[in-house]
Amino acid sequence: MKRLEIVQWVCLTAHLVSLVFGLAGLVIVLPHPELVADLPPLGQRLFQLSMAGGGMVYILLGAIAVAIWGYRVMGGRPLALFMVPALGLSLLSELVGTSTGFPFGHYAYLSGLGYKVAGLVPFTIPLSWFYLGLAAYLLAYSGLRAGFSRQRVGDGGVRLLAVGGGAVLLTAWDLVLDPAMSQAAFPFWYFQEVGVFFGMPYRNLLGWVGTGAIFMGIAALFWRRLSLRLSRQQLVLPLVVYLMNFAFGAVITVAQLPEPFGIPVRLGVLVGVIPAILCWQMAPLADVSIAESPPEQDAVAGTPELISALPK
Repeated sequence: MKRLEIVQWVCLTAHLVSLVFGLAGLVIVLPHPELVADLPPLGQRLFQLSMAGGGMVYILLGAIAVAIWGYRVMGGRPLALFMVPALGLSLLSELVGTSTGFPFGHYAYLSGLGYKVAGLVPFTIPLSWFYLGLAAYLLAYSGLRAGFSRQRVGDGGVRLLAVGGGAVLLTAWDLVLDPAMSQAAFPFWYFQEVGVFFGMPYRNLLGWVGTGAIFMGIAALFWRRLSLRLSRQQLVLPLVVYLMNFAFGAVITVAQLPEPFGIPVRLGVLVGVIPAILCWQMAPLADVSIAESPPEQDAVAGTPELISALPK
């Protein structure tokens, strides 16, 4: 397990480094082509490769880091019960969306994110739904569970609220991701119908909330007998992944798009970044284990969440 932890942090570090290098390439180098022209041939070739496959690499590294973290902290079965619905339903939603325009509006993917499933959706896109979705849901659930610990709110009610909260956190990321990835100097997809909300149709946001809520709701149903409450220390990786991926889109949007695009960035901070940090701060300090609770306890309000506390 220690080796897995090392691999987890190596992948996370590589994910963050790739985000930083991607930002440097998109925000600094591309607007100044003379910087590339001054590079030796090997440097120019490496830059071309990084621009062609960098998006795919950073998503893969993020998904691997979060998957290993989930396996270590929750176990293989709970991880699979979230991963399978997240990957399957997000891919289905994207395939329908790129084919019919429902539920996100009419759009299409360009190159740069890897092999396209059915020639429509890069295989990395469902991976990004998975790892950001898991981070968003667990942050929302852990914070809400702690916030309602002294209230007469059963675990089922908290899970329902967390599904909504997690879907909103996920959509807050899209508020900065879509402008950065579709309207900046180096786009990865584009909307075929220009929407009134900074180039995005409003139904794109509804599609994000709906898709996220569906696969999070299915996972919450599968997890209904799990005693699931994570500590701040355990939630460091999901928080870092969420904040850094948000920052990636926000920096590109602010740096490359007109000043009015600061509005969706500020809105994303308000409904995404701040609540995510608050949820993390409300989580308990002690590490806790995750185990299945007896069926008869599942519907009891106030059922003890902490199966065992393991302070470090």
